[in-house]
Amino acid sequence: MAASRRLARKLPSIISKHQRLISPEIETLDETPEISTSPASIPLDPSLPLLPLAVSHLSPPSPLPSLPSAHASSPEALLRLLRRARHHPRLAPLDLHLLLAAADASSAFRPDHRLTSLLAARLAASRRLPSLQRLLQLVLSRPCPCVDDSIFACPDLLPTFRKAILAFATSGDIPAASEALASLRRAADSPLPAEFYNIILHALVRLHRHDDAIRFYGEMTSVHRVAPDAYTFNILINSSCRVEGVDAAMRWFEEMRRRSCAPTGVSFNTLMRGFFREARYKEGLKVAHEMLQLGAGLSVASMEILIGGLCRGGDALKAAEVFAEFLVDAVVPEGFDCLDLVESLCHVGRVDKAVEVVGLVLERNRASCLSVPAGVTVLDCLMKAGKLDDVCRLMGRMVGEGIVPDTISCNCIFEALCEAGRTSDANKLRILAKEKGFQADRVTYSMLVQGFGRQGRVKEGETVLDEMLDLGFIPNIVAYNRLLDGLHVRRSLE
Repeated sequence: MAASRRLARKLPSIISKHQRLISPEIETLDETPEISTSPASIPLDPSLPLLPLAVSHLSPPSPLPSLPSAHASSPEALLRLLRRARHHPRLAPLDLHLLLAAADASSAFRPDHRLTSLLAARLAASRRLPSLQRLLQLVLSRPCPCVDDSIFACPDLLPTFRKAILAFATSGDIPAASEALASLRRAADSPLPAEFYNIILHALVRLHRHDDAIRFYGEMTSVHRVAPDAYTFNILINSSCRVEGVDAAMRWFEEMRRRSCAPTGVSFNTLMRGFFREARYKEGLKVAHEMLQLGAGLSVASMEILIGGLCRGGDALKAAEVFAEFLVDAVVPEGFDCLDLVESLCHVGRVDKAVEVVGLVLERNRASCLSVPAGVTVLDCLMKAGKLDDVCRLMGRMVGEGIVPDTISCNCIFEALCEAGRTSDANKLRILAKEKGFQADRVTYSMLVQGFGRQGRVKEGETVLDEMLDLGFIPNIVAYNRLLDGLHVRRSLE
């Protein structure tokens, strides 16, 4: 209703002139049955469902009203009407019906590429596939007016058909997509690019129809003489890896090279993942080295496949060696997180190796490869092992590089240091982290005050207590006196 009111404010002339189109249920009492059955009235085609639109619950009138001559006069006028009525609750579901009504009203009416492109996009987005087929038939039967003075087809014919083929393929309607591709092949004045064939090829692979995908590739290259591109081979390599194994994928990789098609990072990543899936770690590692030799470079996805595959295969130490080698050679991409590597090393009890990896990352100024969870994981393992010296040293280096653990993790570290009688070290770490953005809470200050109290260091404890008071972490005087008494208990006992 709100959309209808907005349209009424914007288009008063259209509503006043064409009230019968906007409100088709209003019929005059003196209207004769002959008028409703005249050729100008277009009956509702049952093959044109109004499915996913937000207004599709409104049933269109049957029979449809005739389109006013003012809007059937030219494609430009109809295009303006469809654009303005996009959110209208009555006109929006009738977009294709209005076009068909205009075409039926005049045999000379020929929709231009702007109109057909708009309708193709709307029908494809709402998955009205039968309506999309009717639109393609109309496009082929009544060519765009822009081809009158040219021997070539409309330049926007390919984008319009691409939207339709993609909608058919995404919905799993392979016959309709193939039929649309065949129609486009006949209408186009030049060979189609591999992009159109890749849409159907990818749909077949997504539907787990590997054999059909192989046959479609053969038809594409031998019958239609279309040169496959890197995307074509990437689709086939991925499908072969999952269905036949990585050896079959390697044959497609060799075919890719034979056709002088340069492999992309996706090609190498797919093969690497296939080798690791089959526990062929050495060959997977060779793929990574070949990527570097060919200048393709390692992406974040490549590193995740490589390190993750080695770690899941139970060879975390080898993964650490490879990571260290690539880090020294400066080929590790920005954004790669070594969390999985650190967790695997800690899981197998090689905390020292995990500390070495983190230290190498910090030494090479590659803090982007060390996330807060990765650093906290190593610190937690060191605390469990009782290596508090290493905890203080490593946390200090991390904080210096701007990698500050969260409040809960810091509190756990401070608590372990306070219980070990190293409250001053905990306070130094807190001050250092505070300069990098760490925000302590009431628990942090309470642990430090209690820790200084247990060690009889009243002066440092009072300094922390005063800071705690200034920040508003002490709710009342009772809590303040309790903390202050805890500081002086140790001195009185001594």
